[in-house]
Amino acid sequence: MNIVILSRNPHLYSTDRLVTEGEKRGHIMEVIDPLKCDIIIENGKPTIYYKDRYLNYVDAVIPRIGTSVTFYGCAVVRQFEMMNVFTSVTSDSIIRSRDKLRSFQRLSKAGIGMPKTVFTNYSRDVEKVIDHVGGTPVIIKLLEGTQGIGVVLAETKNAAESVLEAFNGLQARALVQEYISEAKGADLRALIVDGQVVGAMKRQGEEGEFRSNLHRGGSADIVKLNDAELKVAIKAARALKLPVCGVDMLQSARGPLLLEVNSTPGLEGIETATNKNIAKSIITFIERNRL
Repeated sequence: MNIVILSRNPHLYSTDRLVTEGEKRGHIMEVIDPLKCDIIIENGKPTIYYKDRYLNYVDAVIPRIGTSVTFYGCAVVRQFEMMNVFTSVTSDSIIRSRDKLRSFQRLSKAGIGMPKTVFTNYSRDVEKVIDHVGGTPVIIKLLEGTQGIGVVLAETKNAAESVLEAFNGLQARALVQEYISEAKGADLRALIVDGQVVGAMKRQGEEGEFRSNLHRGGSADIVKLNDAELKVAIKAARALKLPVCGVDMLQSARGPLLLEVNSTPGLEGIETATNKNIAKSIITFIERNRL
């Protein structure tokens, strides 16, 4: 097969691993920058032009779309879909997962446990917003934040009010979530491929850091999920229609609580922690659906 990876950087670990595993299995792998694609819309003949050629030979696409290029990147994925090219995740599912408020609403409707969350349209009554989630400490997240950026732990009411007022003044939309103290700065990441958990790790933030993101200095170890955690991970992926994704959860006194679903999860941390070949799982998933 001719498989295209939509990525702005061919040297990223995840992109390189997918290329390596695809070539091992006899596929022609190509990394294409989605921002350099021209979308040609024509009645009955949608196509994409890239550098010096039309991409009318592609059999499957693996989107590795960064958050900052979601709009155009998803437009390119959508164009491939119009060309009847198989995509490991669809444009709609990427957009759905990138909108934190929309995804939380869908996940809540699906009956998935989450930290209590409040969203308000620049409310001046900041104190009431904080009370809605049970008081401080609280987590405040920008809707557009990613990889721990735009996430603040406010330990006092004054701190929470100051952060919310600052975000409101900048017209930056934010969610307020209850703080799960028993998680102790750790979370679980389950990697889903084709509706199944193919790897899981526990990420622990540095001392004094409530965010467990590995690129912020956190550590990761392989973990065996219990039945409740497996159920939440698989159910969340299904609710957002993401056959390939990373599902982040907290361990709480009332069971696993979903934090976020990532439509383009990085592979380095989880492959290193679990010693599992996640890239191969993604390639074989495409083979099952395309060959």
